[in-house]
Amino acid sequence: MKLRAMALPRRDLVTQRLLDTRRQFRHLWFKVWSGGFLVVVAGFALTWFLLEPAPPRTIVIAAGSQDGAYYRFAEQYAVLLAQHDITLEIQMTAGSLDNYRLLASDPAVDLAIVQGGTAPEVALPSNQIEAIASLYFEPVWVFYRSDEPYHDLRRLRGARIAIGKDGSGNQSVAKILLEENGIDLSDRTRIIPVGGKEAAHQLTDGQIDAAIFVISPTAPIVRQLLQDGQLRLMSLDRSEAYPHRHPFLCSVTLERGVIDLETDQPSHDVQLIAPVANLVAAPHLHDSLVPLLLKVVSAVHAKGNTLVRAGQFPTTEFVEFPLNESARIYFESGPPFLQKYLPFWVAAGIDRSKIFLLPIVALMIPLLKLAPPLYRWRIRSRIYRWYEILREIEGELRRHAKLKVLQKHAVTLARMEQELDELDCVPLAYMEEFYNLRLHGEFVERRVKQALQDAENGHASE
Repeated sequence: MKLRAMALPRRDLVTQRLLDTRRQFRHLWFKVWSGGFLVVVAGFALTWFLLEPAPPRTIVIAAGSQDGAYYRFAEQYAVLLAQHDITLEIQMTAGSLDNYRLLASDPAVDLAIVQGGTAPEVALPSNQIEAIASLYFEPVWVFYRSDEPYHDLRRLRGARIAIGKDGSGNQSVAKILLEENGIDLSDRTRIIPVGGKEAAHQLTDGQIDAAIFVISPTAPIVRQLLQDGQLRLMSLDRSEAYPHRHPFLCSVTLERGVIDLETDQPSHDVQLIAPVANLVAAPHLHDSLVPLLLKVVSAVHAKGNTLVRAGQFPTTEFVEFPLNESARIYFESGPPFLQKYLPFWVAAGIDRSKIFLLPIVALMIPLLKLAPPLYRWRIRSRIYRWYEILREIEGELRRHAKLKVLQKHAVTLARMEQELDELDCVPLAYMEEFYNLRLHGEFVERRVKQALQDAENGHASE
């Protein structure tokens, strides 16, 4: 008799055990995943409230008058930011004092370029303004009409002096310097509140005697006034004393010929003092924008100018407000990793979504702990469920089962042998148990064959 040739019952013992095992496995898996699903839903709900909003595509900067250096630099920033699909709106103002006012009071303004030492006398709350970086030296240029050179601001006593427009940082610094040198209106000194091109025009026309400019050395006004043969640029003999009295000032040297080598301008070294132009921000400025802004201002200012070497700016050395945390990380470690290699918006999106890893991790930790026991249970169940079947068959043999029952057991054992032949995913760690099962299965199969043969012989003798 060939056991494999016998027809298999529709719902034999093996099939029933297999279905029971699958139901148990599905029930266990459902409990694991349903609990994990609830954890994920709760985690994502919490993450939604903690998620930082996306960076805005438009930011506003307060940048002084349209003919000033701040405005020109802001225009360069706007061109570079546009390459990253960010619009920089430039707002014209009266100057640094106006910029401070807008930054502290107008929620639409995100950034401002301000002159060092021009913060309002009434202290601003430390949480209203943050420093991003110092951008460049902004020297104090004192041009005057005279046949003899002056080396001291006190020589301007009694003169007509243009000190910059009202509300400008130029005027704020000029007033400090004049007061420090004892110059006031009681000395018949006339203070003229004009600046920029208007002050340069009045000076060249002889309407005023001197003008104080706080501007970049690259400003066209500087070259224009240096080339005017009737005007002189004051070199301050006591330039080193000013930084000791006012930390926002630095002593710098304008080297001979650095403005124009062909005309030898200036014709000698000039000692100047200089505040530093700073980029400041409102606290609501999105953190992801700070590294991009620093990348942009580096591209504009890192090449240096007539007063500083390349790479000296931007820096945090001269900031006057608490440094923005993202700016601090940028200066210590460089740009964020993602922004080095990916477009800004892609990097910002990935950076924002990293918080969604929290619920995933919350799910993966218990699943990783549960995976090894589940795996062992799955492998063992495929082996040990046959031992339960073998035990039931042996129990039937001891009770002298009838012919039909023995035939059914023969089919079950054939099914078992067929399944074991097809089983090819048993890990090496369980091979001993696997081959023990095959040996025990063959042992029970021999007993069934013998009992089946005896039962057929007894049936035939009747």
